[in-house]
Order: sequence, then structure tokens, then C-alpha cells
Amino acid sequence: MEWFTAPDYWLSRLVFQRALAAVYLVAFLTAALQFRALLGERGMLPIPRFTARVRFGRAPSLFQLHYSDRFFAACAWAGCAVSAALLAGADSALPLWAGILLWLVPWALYLSIVNVGQTWYAFGWESLLLETGFLAAFLGNDEVAPPVVVLFLVRWILFRVEFGAGLIKLRGDACWRKLTCLYYHHETQPMPGPLSWFFHHLPKPLHRVEVAANHVTQLVVPVLLFTPQPVASAAAALMIVTQLWLVLSGNFSWLNWITIVLALPALRLPASAPSGPAAPLWYEVVVLAVAALLLFLSHRPVVNMISRRQVMNRSFDPLHLVNTYGAFGSVSRVRYEVVVEGTLDDTAREDSDWREYAFKGKPGDPRHWPRQFAPYHLRLDWLMWFAALSPAYAGEWFGGLVERLLENDRDTLKLLRRSPFPPDTPPRYVRARLFRYRYTSWREWRETGACWERTYVREYLPPTRLAGAVQRP
Repeated sequence: MEWFTAPDYWLSRLVFQRALAAVYLVAFLTAALQFRALLGERGMLPIPRFTARVRFGRAPSLFQLHYSDRFFAACAWAGCAVSAALLAGADSALPLWAGILLWLVPWALYLSIVNVGQTWYAFGWESLLLETGFLAAFLGNDEVAPPVVVLFLVRWILFRVEFGAGLIKLRGDACWRKLTCLYYHHETQPMPGPLSWFFHHLPKPLHRVEVAANHVTQLVVPVLLFTPQPVASAAAALMIVTQLWLVLSGNFSWLNWITIVLALPALRLPASAPSGPAAPLWYEVVVLAVAALLLFLSHRPVVNMISRRQVMNRSFDPLHLVNTYGAFGSVSRVRYEVVVEGTLDDTAREDSDWREYAFKGKPGDPRHWPRQFAPYHLRLDWLMWFAALSPAYAGEWFGGLVERLLENDRDTLKLLRRSPFPPDTPPRYVRARLFRYRYTSWREWRETGACWERTYVREYLPPTRLAGAVQRP
């Protein structure tokens, strides 16, 4: 079938697949370096406890069949190795069928992690990576030109990501309709970046222009992805520029980067397509069957997207093949942070020598300037932002965090920037307090060097020690 392939997009496919492999590599590296404290046998939310109560059909995973920390580490590092091989172009050195299978390996491994990851993996970009990774397997390699139907489905994912996010904003917080959300967003976003303070202090008229431009980019431009070239390429390029702006303004894990990756196949990059054999019949049959399945599964995300009760970041099947996306339907006006402290004193008093734990990404010391971590994902720091919004978000794991801090657990302390206690001297008590944070003004910053000003609000968790049960917030 002559219409089946699009030779002009072979370079776009190549760039897309290599960039996606890089995102996979970051995702597996994040899992390998953080899982023991979060999900391990002695983690805050142990995988064996989860698999004991959730059947395989609801959460397909290799770890439903067997779990040990060593096995998880082997899977995560194997994912890193396969991702690195794909980044280097290993799939192009294989026969077409073998290249497809190689691309399905990181998808299956990461699916196994996400499906037992519980709260730590309940982010929209996990499903987005899985949906994109599954589809990428059927784009083929150098043996064939990229299939038109798969290129269309990649644009379909990008459309749902952007259009769904645009709709949730219009239906959600009134500040999106009033064009005022960016008065607050840069200060209250989950994990500010090194430039977020400066973005926050941009003139308010410019913030309003940014919000208006966001509505255009998310509600109008995605439709242009399905128009002829060069309009589709221009639409994709505009989305890429918008995502790079977001990269500069905050730390959103690999959400912005994978959105950029999804836009790449819509670009018709100038290059001469290499000559090659026509796509084999078996490949055409497989691709069309997969496309039919994904279009069928798209029914529920589409219904959700057009519904007045639209939900964000929901997977409608256990394989995460087709999902719904969206972010920041509502924007907080005030930033709260949970500050965790410990003391070596035998009695916990208000005037005890309380020492603060320093997290890598979330705000703590008002003088500590935020760092850029994305696309690497600091999972504990992100969940601490949710914990500050409401103790209900932390009920499953916060007690486990406190217990491990009281033990000076090595794997947990690796998730932090700094512990105030020596490795062989754990604290006698740990407590948590809630503070309100706000960005300093230009004048305050010049006078004090602090980017944050914080005010005590209330006790979040009373002083707790190992001798008794660890209290919940």
C-alpha cells in the first residue's frame, strides 16, 4: 500500500525515537536511585504489601509474579541499559520485527514499575510515557519509512495532552478565564526552578498575555496538527517553544520534555529519505490492528475530555495504552510547606535544639535558591508539596517517612539534600510544622539574599519517637 508510509518523515521519526529513549533513560534512572526508600521491602509503601492485596489483572506487573529489592534494581538498571541502547540506535541495527520487540522491552519494564508504584507514581507523565512508548514501537526502523497511521496517532496523543489541559483550565479555576492565574502560579507551583522567582516578578500585564497565549496554544494550535504542511509543522514548533518556556519557569519532571518529544514527528524536517524496501505485509497488518485498537480505546478519553466533569491524568486501562491528561485546573493562591525537624534532646520541648532536614527540591531554608532538577523526578519532594495542601495526601506514607528518619535510614536520607544528624546518631524525636511561604520582593532579596519569606502556621505532626507508634499527621 503506497499510502501506508511517509518517507518524508524518516528523520522526524529518528529524532523522535532517540529523544524518547533519552526520556526513558531518565525515568529508569529515577526508579533505580529512589525505589528502596519509597517502594522497597522496607520502604514507605512496600511493593509486597501492595501486590498482596491487588490482583494481577488490575495492575499487570512483573513484580506481581516475584518481588525482591534486588529484582527491582535489576529491572530498573536493565531499563536504563535498553534505553541507552535505543538512544544509540540499536533498533536500527536489527531486523524490523526485532526492533519492535526491543522497543517493547522498556515499555513492559516501566509498566511493571508504574503499576505497583502507588502514590509515588500517580503522575500523568507516567501514563504519558507509557502511551508514547508503546506507540513508538510500531514506528519501525531504517528498514521501512514511518507509517502514516502511527504518525497520526502520535499527533493524537499530543492533541489530547494539550487540548485536555486547555479545557480543564477553562472549566476549572476562574483565574484562567480572568487571565490572572500566573499572578500566583510561579510562587505556588509544586517545585519552583532557579528562574521561577524572576518569572513571578514579571509585570502583571505580561502574566495576562502569557495566560492568553497559553489558551491559544492549548485550545487552537492543537487542531492545526491535523492540517497540511507546513501549517502542522508550524503548530508543532509553537508547542515546542511554549514547552521550553515552561521548562525555564519550573521543575515539572519530564512532562514538558515528553510533550516536546511528541511534537517532533509532526515536524517535516528537511532531509532526503533513504530508499528502502516497501513495508512487509505482516507489518502493515500489525500496525493497522494496533491503530484500530488504540482508536477504539480512545472513546473513553474523548468522552471525558468533552464532559463537564472532566478529570485529569486518568488511565482507562491497566496497560496505560490510552489515557487522559491535564494539569493545574486550579491554582493555589498561598504556598504552604511542611518543615521536618529532629532533635537529640531526651525530652521534646519547644525550646529544644530542633534541626531542620533539607530536601533537594522543595523549598526549605529561605536563603536556599531552588535548583533545576527536571527532567529528573524528585518523587518525595513532589509528594511533600501535596502533603502541605492537606494531611490526607500524606496519610499513607508520612508516618513511614518519620519512622525512617528516626532510624537514620540510609536509603531515605539519600533522598534528602542534607540531614542535620551524623549517620551514627539518629534523632530522638522528629516533628513537622506547617509554614506559609512567599517570594521575597526585589528589595527584600537585595537586603537579605533570601528568595523566600516564611511564617509559622501550625503544628503538622507533634514530636514523635520510635518508642511509641508513629503518629499520623
